[in-house]
Amino acid sequence: MVYTASFAFFESLWEAGVTHVFVNLGSDHPSIMEAIVKGQNEKKGKFPRVITCPNEMVALSMADGYARLTSKPQCVLVHVDVGTQGLGAAVHNASCGRAPVLIFAGLSPFTIEGEMRGSRTEYIHWIQDVPDQKQIVAQYCRYTGEIKTGKNVKQMVNRALQFARSDPAGPVYLCGAREPMEEDIEPYKLDQDYWHPVEPAALSESAVKRISEALVGAKEPLIITGYSGRNHATVPALVKLADIVKGIRVLDTGGSDMCFPADHRAWLGLRYGIDESIRTADVILVLDCDTPWINTQCLPAKSAEIFHIDVDPLKKQMPVFYLNASARYFADSHESITQLTTYLSSSPLSQQLSSQEFAKKWDLLGESHSKRLAAIAAASEPKPDDAFGTGYLCRTLRKLVPIDTIWAIEAVTNTAFVADNIQATFPGSWINCGGGGLGWSGGGTLGIKLATEYENGPGKGKFVVQIVGDGTFLFSVPGSVYWISRRYKIPVLTIVLNNKGWNAPRKSLLLVHPDGLGSKVTNEELNISFAPSPDYAGIAKAAAGGDLFAEKVSKTSDLEDVLKRAVESVKNGTTAVVDAQVVFGC
Repeated sequence: MVYTASFAFFESLWEAGVTHVFVNLGSDHPSIMEAIVKGQNEKKGKFPRVITCPNEMVALSMADGYARLTSKPQCVLVHVDVGTQGLGAAVHNASCGRAPVLIFAGLSPFTIEGEMRGSRTEYIHWIQDVPDQKQIVAQYCRYTGEIKTGKNVKQMVNRALQFARSDPAGPVYLCGAREPMEEDIEPYKLDQDYWHPVEPAALSESAVKRISEALVGAKEPLIITGYSGRNHATVPALVKLADIVKGIRVLDTGGSDMCFPADHRAWLGLRYGIDESIRTADVILVLDCDTPWINTQCLPAKSAEIFHIDVDPLKKQMPVFYLNASARYFADSHESITQLTTYLSSSPLSQQLSSQEFAKKWDLLGESHSKRLAAIAAASEPKPDDAFGTGYLCRTLRKLVPIDTIWAIEAVTNTAFVADNIQATFPGSWINCGGGGLGWSGGGTLGIKLATEYENGPGKGKFVVQIVGDGTFLFSVPGSVYWISRRYKIPVLTIVLNNKGWNAPRKSLLLVHPDGLGSKVTNEELNISFAPSPDYAGIAKAAAGGDLFAEKVSKTSDLEDVLKRAVESVKNGTTAVVDAQVVFGC
C-alpha cells in the first residue's frame, strides 16, 4: 500500500499525542480502513489504538471521559452526516464540559463517474450528500474544517488540536471526502514544537492587588467554582489560598470536576447554584464557573462585591449570560490562584492575616464543617422499613472501594446526595458530566478507566465507579457500553439509582407551577414513570454476552453484601452493574 492522506492522518494523531481512536465505520472509510490495517501491521506500538464503538454517542463519551481525566485529546471517527448526527448530546457535553476531542467524519464522494480513486460506488453516496455537513455540530465546536487535499492533512489535524487544547478546551470537527483521503502523497512529518496550545493567561498586577485586598477585608468571603479542578494542580493551589485567607469558604457548582477537597474546613460541598452562603457573602470570587447562582432562586446581596475569573468570562457560546461583577478577567484559574497566594504571602496583608481575628474565623470554619458532616451523616441514615437512600448507599460504597477510586457521576436529582456522601478529596477523583446531555457516564466511565490503564500500565489502572440515574442509564446506550466493556476488558462498577423514573421534570414543573395541575398527579400521569421497572442490570448482562456481575438490591440488610461482591468482581476483571432501588430525596 502506498502512503495516503488517510495514513498521514493517523500518523499526525499519534505524533500529536493522540493514543486512541474510537470508531464507527462506514462507506466513507475505505482508505481509513486500509490505513488502520497498514498502521497496525507496520507501526506496532506507535499507532493509535482503535476501539470499535457500535454507537456514536458512546464513542464520543469515551473520548470525552479519557480527555477530562488526562487533558489529552483523543479522536472519534464517524460516518458522514448520519454518524455526525449520531453523536447527539455527546457533542453538547464535550462542549459544555470543556473536553478536548477531535471528531473526524467522512463526506460522500464528490465525483460520480470514476474520475478519482474514491468516486461514488454505492447507492447511499447520493442520499448522504448534504450541503454543509460541518454545520450539524459547528455551534458546539471550537473549530470545524474540511480536509481538501492530503498534502496538508497533518497541518489540518494539528490546527484542530490547537483549538481543542486551548482554553476553553472543547471538541473540534474535521471532515473529508473519500477522494482527498485516498490521495497518494509523499511521507512527511511536522515539528510538534510549533503546534502547542495557547499559553494560559494571568491576572494583571492591579487585579491581583484588588482581589487580594477584597478577600482579606471581607467578613464572609466566598469562592464559587466549577471547572478549576480540571487542572489537578489547581486543587492544592486553592487549598493553599483557603489556608492563607482563613475564613474563605469554597462552593462547588458541579461543573464537572472535583475542585476542592471535602476534608478541608472551607468545603461547602456541591450545589447547583442555590446555597445560603451565596446570599450572605460580602465578597464573591467566581472561578471558572458557568452557573454560580440561579437568579430566580438564589441571589447574592446587592452590596456584595463580585469578581469573575474565567478562561471564558463572556461565555461566548451562551446567548444570554451576565453577572453583576465589579470586574471580570480572562485568566487561567491556576495561574490566578497562584498569583493571589504569592501576593498575600509577601505583601503587608500577610500581617493582617496573622491576627487573632483570622484565627477566630478559622476556628468557626472548623466548627461549621464538623456540623455539616454530622448533618450529612444523620440525613443519610437508612429507613426503619429496611429501605435506603442514595446517601446511605454512597457512604457504604465509599468504605468498600480503594481510597483513590475515581467517581464518574451522572446522578441528576441525586447528585448532591452523592457528592455529600462520597466526599471526594483527591484531584481528578470526581468527574461529572458538565453538560445537560444525559447518557454521558456510560461511555465516559469506560474512557476514564481506559485512560488510567494506559497511563499506569495494563492491570494497574484505578478503580472506577459510575453512579447513574435510572433514566440516564437508558440514555447511555447500555447495549453498546457493556459490549465494549467486555470486548476490550474494561472492568468498571456501575450503580444504577433506581427511583422509578425521571424525577427532574417534576422538579422543573414545580418550580414554575408549584400549585398547578401537575403538582396533584402521579408520575404515571405526568408520563415520567418507569413502572414497571426495566431490569437494568439484566440489560447490561445481555449486552456483555452474560459475562457481567448483575444484581438488584432494595434492602439495607442486603446492601453491603451485594456491593462487596460487585467490587470484588470488578477487581477480578469483570464489570459489575448493581440496580439499587433507592428512596428518593435522601
